[in-house]
Amino acid sequence: MANNGNSRLKSCASSSPQITNAAEYFSGLAQVFQRLPHEQVDRICDVLLRAHEESRRVFIFGNGGSAALASHLACDLGKGATERIHEGRRFRVIALTDSVPMMTAWANDSSYEDIFAEQLRNLVEAGDLVFAISASGNSPNVLKALALARREDAFCVGLTGFAGGKMKNLCDLCLVVPSDNMQLIEDVHLSIAHALFTTIRHRLENGLALANAKFATAAP
Repeated sequence: MANNGNSRLKSCASSSPQITNAAEYFSGLAQVFQRLPHEQVDRICDVLLRAHEESRRVFIFGNGGSAALASHLACDLGKGATERIHEGRRFRVIALTDSVPMMTAWANDSSYEDIFAEQLRNLVEAGDLVFAISASGNSPNVLKALALARREDAFCVGLTGFAGGKMKNLCDLCLVVPSDNMQLIEDVHLSIAHALFTTIRHRLENGLALANAKFATAAP
């Protein structure tokens, strides 16, 4: 895995202009936001709302910074999206990154590639939503979990960057951030998560979820 990471970083360095100061960084970030397909964010929002309306479970996971985002998004959906709604259903959302004992047990006794897939094996059912975050799109443990989710007829959503990696072909709906800079991709992933949360909260609080559910689609 270390070799995969090194090659990815080398590829990024060779294909992206070098960023040498804050102004260049934020200019690059603004350019990525301009190219971001906003309609794909809205489609992911629709899919999440459909899972909410059908009381499906939502499983979120990723590595490194993406692991932190998985936990962050699970908190936003599980608490923030519905905390001001005193009646009605809430998101049944689980971040597979949150149990250190479970992840280290599978990593130690089986393989690091199994830390998400084996958790899913215990819990996932047909119709559940599996939400994978990987800036490279090639993290083996993310790919293995997505493959298992597809076998179990779960709906697979992905956030990635670069060219989408192998993850793109394992997702029913995949948003590829148009950048080959790891840090810019992760920044945009966080903004996408906040856009999802903010839109979902608005629609739930204003009774718009059911009205817009028909726009949720199963194809990327």
